[in-house]
Amino acid sequence: MSADTDTAPTAATAPARKAAHGSPWVLMYHSVAEFTDPAEDPYGITVTPAALAAQLAWLRSRGLRGVSVGELLRARAHGRAAGLVGLSFDDGYTDFLTRALPLLQRHGCTATLFVLPGRLGVDNVWDPLGPRKPLLSAEGIRAVAEAGQEIGSHGLLHQHLTDVPDDVLQQELRGSRELLRELTGTLPEGFCYPYGSLDSRVVEATRAAGYGYACAIDPGALAGPHALPRTHVSQADGAARLRIKRLRHQVAEVRRAVRR
Repeated sequence: MSADTDTAPTAATAPARKAAHGSPWVLMYHSVAEFTDPAEDPYGITVTPAALAAQLAWLRSRGLRGVSVGELLRARAHGRAAGLVGLSFDDGYTDFLTRALPLLQRHGCTATLFVLPGRLGVDNVWDPLGPRKPLLSAEGIRAVAEAGQEIGSHGLLHQHLTDVPDDVLQQELRGSRELLRELTGTLPEGFCYPYGSLDSRVVEATRAAGYGYACAIDPGALAGPHALPRTHVSQADGAARLRIKRLRHQVAEVRRAVRR
């Protein structure tokens, strides 16, 4: 414990106290696959299995454990989130089941997989530069859920929700949620905004659709339970970069607390 831990609260320490109750640290992944040429990963969304294993090992070496976003938020609500970090994987690629899941299990972690029930068993057609990556089928999503991982919605078709009219927005939010209930037997608690694209209309519609939380990337002033900021993790993120990213998250939370 540091020497100033037991000092009386001051105006300077108030933002830090507020930050402790702000947004948790949530890591954002997409695909886990082997690749050697950076041209094979033009969007920087792929990590190799070896890189993911090293990143999970780093978390454990720091006394941290990766858990699903839903589990993390429930733990925070009961004051039991110390040492927990949220792990999220967007899009629902088949490599989550074949590559990521065994590593998560080996390191005693869980994660949230945000899937697109309107694109079952096809590929990432929304990425014009490729490469094509297959998406999980209904059976694959059920297998992930049965393995104890959280399934969340990423919408139906991976669209910029800020650009769609209200009726399409409702289909992306409510329609995808209902399809996932039919598929897994459970209404998803979490949503993830495709491209991190959101505004106040989209955030309010997500809340009204019944989601308990929603993940963004950098939501700015909209940050909150339905616009959780996340930290992108790439192939280049070794121990030093992860330490820096964790520190940046902590600093950003203090700054948000100052503004509140």
